[in-house]
Parts: sequence; structure tokens; C-alpha cells
Amino acid sequence: MCRKVPFLTICLPAAFLALGSFSAAASPASDRFQAMDVFELEFAADPQISPDGSRIVYVRNSMDVMTDRRRSRLWTIGFDGSDHRRLTQGESRESSPRWSPDGGRLIYLARAQGKTQIFLRWMDTGQTAQLTQVQRTPGSIRWSPDGTRIAFLMHVPEPAPQLARMPAKPRGAKWADPPIMIDRLRSKRDGVGYLEPGYSHYFVVPAEGGTPRQLTFGPYSHNSPPVWTPDGKHLLISGNRSKDWEHQVRNSEVYSVSIDDGTVTALTSRNGPDRSPALSPDGRRIAYVGYEDRVQTYQVARLQVMDREGGSSRALAPQLDRSVSNPTWAPDGRGLYFSYDDRGVGKIAFIEEGGNPQVLAEGLAGGSLGRPYGGGSFSVATGGRFVFTRSEPHRPADLAVGQRGRSNVRYITALNRDLLDGKRLGRVEEIWFDSSYDKRKIQAWLVYPPDFDPQRKYPLLMEIHGGPIANYGSRFAAEMQLYAEAGYVVLYANPRGSTGYGEEFGNLLHHDYPGKDYDDLMSGVDAVIARGFVDEDNLYVTGGSAGGIMSAWIIGKTDRFRAAAVVKPVINWYSKVLVADNFYAYHRYRYPGSPWENPEAYLKYSPISLVGNVSTPTLLMTGDADLRTPLAEAKQFYHALKLRKIETALVRIPGASHNIAARPSQLIAKVANVLAWFERYRTGASNEAAEISGSNDAPNR
Repeated sequence: MCRKVPFLTICLPAAFLALGSFSAAASPASDRFQAMDVFELEFAADPQISPDGSRIVYVRNSMDVMTDRRRSRLWTIGFDGSDHRRLTQGESRESSPRWSPDGGRLIYLARAQGKTQIFLRWMDTGQTAQLTQVQRTPGSIRWSPDGTRIAFLMHVPEPAPQLARMPAKPRGAKWADPPIMIDRLRSKRDGVGYLEPGYSHYFVVPAEGGTPRQLTFGPYSHNSPPVWTPDGKHLLISGNRSKDWEHQVRNSEVYSVSIDDGTVTALTSRNGPDRSPALSPDGRRIAYVGYEDRVQTYQVARLQVMDREGGSSRALAPQLDRSVSNPTWAPDGRGLYFSYDDRGVGKIAFIEEGGNPQVLAEGLAGGSLGRPYGGGSFSVATGGRFVFTRSEPHRPADLAVGQRGRSNVRYITALNRDLLDGKRLGRVEEIWFDSSYDKRKIQAWLVYPPDFDPQRKYPLLMEIHGGPIANYGSRFAAEMQLYAEAGYVVLYANPRGSTGYGEEFGNLLHHDYPGKDYDDLMSGVDAVIARGFVDEDNLYVTGGSAGGIMSAWIIGKTDRFRAAAVVKPVINWYSKVLVADNFYAYHRYRYPGSPWENPEAYLKYSPISLVGNVSTPTLLMTGDADLRTPLAEAKQFYHALKLRKIETALVRIPGASHNIAARPSQLIAKVANVLAWFERYRTGASNEAAEISGSNDAPNR
């Protein structure tokens, strides 16, 4: 039986639909979280507190059911939660709000005549002005200290390479598009496609508008927000301006750029990523984040401080075995705010030079609605006030505020109260268990069906995170809630290699992935089964990206699972690292040597090496515009299983990149197809098979 919703048809078992556990079609109001509720979700992002700490401007994200796209609008709210209202009235996507130093104006990005431009708003009158008329998208916009100029990053195109000249075509003739020549190492990017030739450079434009002036030049791309020096004479940036920058995958330096003549001076020189410069208010010290590259899969990025001219670098909080990000000086210069993930929880901390970190707030997260990843952002004002995006298992990212020196952190928005207060969501429980391999403690979470009864037996669905250098946590996740609403106990874990547990734990995957993380995950399954409410005949496994790799690896190691859904996987490391958009990033860091130097290692850790063992019914799913784990990866596994006559199907998500659930309907389609596949093989359920495009062979059409 199939149900139609805007933009897709979702096919599920009739018995499953009868239970009402996953209905994508419009339905009467329900106290359960359902597929169409995804379109009703909202979340806060990029909050910016005014210099005096009285008001906050942020990006309020919502979903448009008619266009199947995210809407981003600027809203404002008082620090005390009062006067919450929309700031702008435009219909285009708005982003990157930034207060002027005196708090009287605001710059932001919005579209005009089909191009993204920088806009200015006077906060007292509400008047707005378009400051730029550029042909490429500006980004990383930042005010000068005196409020007279704005620095930003923008792509500067160069002529496309051409090997042969074509003769001129007759007037009015319609020829095929000309050949496209590629001669760069980095020529494409997932979610973007083939990159326009050129480089990202810094510009400065007057705050009253005018012609932007380019500051940096040369065959180098930059990617960090510019930081003004207090005197307005220099920008601090990070990037890699060495001759061999394309091949130096992880290396970057902190530079100083003269506003007057564009002179660029390197302030760091070690082999490794030095990034995120932040200048103290007195202009004497630069904080930044990085490490000396030891050619490992995972390395902790530490907080550093150096003198303005680049000397006397020293580590702050050297005992903190966590990667830090977003260093931000307190306006009085007494110390630094920064963020980090710790055991599935995003934290904001403050440190003075020579002191120890003080945790100010927990729950920093945001930007991911589908799965419980971290992220989020914060900003600070005078007097120690700060605002950040905070998420909990039953609450997508809202705004929360706090003040250094005070213990109370509180929410000031409740963007989803109208939707979720009336829903019975699945309870989320944190658990720990021992790995069968070496008895390491592994952290995980269980999501229970809303009407969970410990006396009953439930199917268990294990969902594995991507990365694998990443982490899940105690955060809202629409996909997990939809799986739980469908009647599954959902297990998600942070096996070895996950971030937030220190460098040694994160680097256990070096030259061994997939490896012992298999033992971690299977130990988690056993730990949940031991609780007595799991039906051992109905175990299911799924995951995306690295989670797809592990799902394919697991079913090559065991036949315990009734069915598997392998989403956007790497199936063959040899082909992945020579075809994907980020192919250059794996050399030396994932496996020793290049594929042609060490083919045995690349095959040894490829799920395709185990495909001869697979007996589990397996669904493959990938976006057909995915450049990170291209569709050909999933096809290798699918074709092999077809040749072996193992039950399988391949689902392509049209137009989807590696972010397969970027659009609301795509998130719904992903979950619906996974559930339909699992229900097809679930014991005790109806024998009526789920329809997936008519038959197992349909995806080839």
C-alpha cells in the first residue's frame, strides 16, 4: 500500500499503516510525532547578542511545506525574553546578522535580484539599505572597530582552463555545450557540484555602501572569518598560502593582512591546522586553535595564545583532552570563551590565562534536526552575558542565555512548544556498557516507543552515526523519534573513534576502521537485550555515511539482524578515495599508503570484502547527487548482492547530496523507506511485502 505526500510516494506494509505508526499523509491531529510534523519544526541558529547585552538577533529556521525548503528569517528578542518579534520583512533567506560596534546598526545577508548581498539595517528606525551589488556570494561579514567598514570573503573567478579552441559556430546555430576541462586537485564539492575556477579572497567595503576593494590575491583559497585589529589597520585570517597548499590537507596558518597595501605576514609556521584567530581587545594577544600534525586519524585541537607578532605561543587548558572551537575574548580582555563536546554534550567554558576552564553552560547544539549531532553557536557581550543555541532530546535548538559569574542558564524561546507540547515523544535514556573487545566503557542512548511497556518485547533498531570522527548525544533527533513512534526501541551509540572522549579514544580507528568499533556496537546490542524487553528475532541495523559503512560491515560479520538499511555508504575504499569530492583527504590519514601502494589494506577494510558472507536482506540508499559517497559505492554492494541472489533493493533520492535529508520530504522519504524495508522482514508482522517502487529491480530503471 502506498501513501502520497507532496513530492514523493511512500510505500509501506498495509499492516504497518493500519497501526498508524508512520503516516506521511495529512491526518487528523495526533498526540504522536508523525512524518508531516517534520514540516512544522523550527530551530534557532547564529544568535548575536548586542554589545550592551540587552538584545539578541538570531536566525529562525522553519520549513515551507509548499516549496519543501528551509526558510530563514531574522528575529529579535530581549535578553530577558521580552519583545520577541520578527526583525525583517523580506521573503528571501536571511543569514549572518552582525551588530555594529556601537549596537546601532546591523548587517546581514539576503538575496536581491537573484544574488546574495550585504544589507544594512538601522536599529532605531528600521530602515534598510543594500550595501553591495556583487556577482558572487559574500560571506563571513565583519565590522571594523570604528564601524566605518565591513570585511568579507568572496569567490574571485578565473578563466576556465581550455585545452583546445573550438571554431566559431554560425550565427543562430545550436551546438552542444563545450567540453569542460579540469586540471585542479580540488575541483568539486558535495552539495555544490563542480567548482567554478577561482579562489576565495578578502574584500573591504565602506559601511555606507560602495565598491568593494580586494585585499588578498594569488592562487590561494581562504576560508576563515576576518578579524579586525583594534586600530583597523590589519585583518587576522587563517588559510594556507604555501605553494603546495592543495596537497597539504590539514595544514593552515594564521596570517596578518595589511588593509593599506595587502601585505600578508604569516604568524604561525607549524605543520598542522592553526585556525580561528581571535584578537584580545587590547590588540596584544591572539588566541587560536590547532595542533601539530602527527598524521593520525584524530587529533585534539587545543586552545593556544600567542603575541600579536606571532611569538611566545602557549597552550591554555593543556589538561583538557577535548577539541575546542570558537575562541572568543571577553570584552574586558580578562579571558576567553570557547566550546567543546564532552561525552555527547556540547559545553561553553571560560578560561583566564594561567587558570582552569570553568564550564558556563551545557547543551550547546543546533543545525541538525534529523539525527542527534552537535554543533550550535554562541556570542558574548559586556558584563559576561552570553546567548547560545541549546537542544535537549525533546527540544530542537532554542535560545538560552546566561551570565558569567551566575549559575542560572535559562531558555528565552520555545519555538516548538505549539507543536511538541501536545506530542508524546519517545523517552531518551543514557546508558553505558563495556566493550567485549577491551572492556572500555561505551556511551549510548535508548529511545523508547511512546507507549513503552517493559513487560512486552520490542524490535531493536540500531542507528549508527557518521563521521566516524563525530558524535551523537542527548539532543533532539526527528529520525530517532519517528523510528520509536513506529514501535522500535532505538539504540544509538558513540563507539571508539567518536569525539568528546579524548584523543586516545578518538584515534583508536587509526589504520583500523572498520575494526574494533564493531565489537563496541555489538556489545551495545547485547547490553540492551539483557534488559529483557527486546525481541531477539527482530534486530535491525542502519546508519548513514560512516554509519552506512558500519552497517554493511556488520552484516558481513554476523547474521543476527533480520534486515539492514545501508545509507550513503563507502563500500570500496579503493574507489572511494579516488572518486569522492574529498579524495585528497584520506591519503595517509585513514590507511597506510596510497591505494596502489597498499591495496591489501584498502580491501581489508572495505565492506565489499565481506559481501560473500552477507545473508541479511539489505536496502541500499544514496542521493544521486552525492559526491562524498557516490552512488557507485552503493551500487557495488547492491550488484554483488543481486548476483548472489540475496534480497536487496536500491533507493536513489533524486537531487540529494550527501546531506540526504536536507529537504523535509527527503528526511521523510529516508525514514519511510527504512521502516518499510524493516517491516517487510519483521517476524510476527503481516507477510504482505512493502512496495518499494514496485519491485526490487525498480531502482535500476
